[in-house]
Amino acid sequence: MDDLDRQLIALLRRDARTAVASLAKTLKVSRGTVQNRIDRMLARGEIGGFTVRSAPGAGEARVRALAMIAVEGRRSSAVVKALSGLPEVIAIHTTNGRWDLVAELEVDDLEAFSRTLDAVRLIEGIAASETSLLLATVRH
Repeated sequence: MDDLDRQLIALLRRDARTAVASLAKTLKVSRGTVQNRIDRMLARGEIGGFTVRSAPGAGEARVRALAMIAVEGRRSSAVVKALSGLPEVIAIHTTNGRWDLVAELEVDDLEAFSRTLDAVRLIEGIAASETSLLLATVRH
């Protein structure tokens, strides 16, 4: 990945719906160059896909939380695989320090939140966890 690829990804992170022609103009390269680079990065897995992010406060009220997770021994891949199978887990991050993983959770209500925590607690390989509800977003 070179500097042009990094600039292209930065532009797509700001707005993944930006037209290829507009990206090409901003980057001062041809439309074909931009399209070829996007296609190549998709094929290599450097771009995992395109998504829609709801604006904070838009749509239905949702319960969001962060689950900090300590993993037993070398069970990280199995734990990540199990967490990935839960639709309520919207992202999983590896980290350093006390916790090995941070899982972002999003559910419809507190009852669903409780069920999700029960499911997480049943995953083999989790030594300990601590979950905090996200009350407000200051900056997005």
